[in-house]
Amino acid sequence: MCLEGTRVRPVHVFIAALLLFCGYSIAQTQPAPRPPVPIASEKDLAPEQIIQKFAEKEAEFYEAWMQYAYTQTALIRVLSVDGIPQKESMTIASEVVFKDDGTREVRTVRRRNRLRSVVITEEDQEIINNLNPFALTTKDLPRYNLKYEGREKVDELDCHVFSVIPKNLKGDRRYFEGKIWVVDRDLQIVRTIGKAVPQSKETQFPEFETIRQRIDQKYWFPVWTHAEGNLVFPDKVVQIEETITYDNYKKFRSRAVILLEPPNSSEPKWPEKTSKPEE
Repeated sequence: MCLEGTRVRPVHVFIAALLLFCGYSIAQTQPAPRPPVPIASEKDLAPEQIIQKFAEKEAEFYEAWMQYAYTQTALIRVLSVDGIPQKESMTIASEVVFKDDGTREVRTVRRRNRLRSVVITEEDQEIINNLNPFALTTKDLPRYNLKYEGREKVDELDCHVFSVIPKNLKGDRRYFEGKIWVVDRDLQIVRTIGKAVPQSKETQFPEFETIRQRIDQKYWFPVWTHAEGNLVFPDKVVQIEETITYDNYKKFRSRAVILLEPPNSSEPKWPEKTSKPEE
């Protein structure tokens, strides 16, 4: 009840004013939010950090690459001997397969024609199969000196460039000497240019370039290698060209098939292991 003639202010106006005042006071007393701490991107890493990270990715790449079946075709041509044009060529087609026990094997399926001016040795075959698709893993990193050369683009990819030189050439092992391009997005090698070392007067290897592409949306695998140059022997100079293509990558998976014992059989049936590449 109220006295007649007395005006009463609406209660909701008072509450709104109180809330406005309280909100203003709280806003004035709370500390200002701290700016977010910037996270270093791959582009901001020091060369030593880039080397360590891409070596770890290379170890992961190499382990994955060893679990893939694929086909490999090498075309080797002799262009000239002592400046005289030649028409010699050889094709070596191979496939990487997995046996039933899971072991990996590089199997030559076709060898066509032959070369007369030079001899393709087992060492050449080893370099074609294992060194040309060069991988610089954490295990191999201590064997090399790396120097940061700056940044370049490779097919619109922003890359870090490093020169790579082996620390020691002793023994029978062949090493890589040249340059590598590491994409800054994934920190994986996408291009290599270099040669196998050491070389001798009797054993020569041309400089090669290898390009990688992304396979299964994750790994950068070699798809093309090309080499061209003069091999200087004591008695002649041979201009040679090599092109290697890698195709049909399929991830290998091993699976065990359990064969149940048939009725009324006294002989036990053991699990039989079968293997095949992933379709």
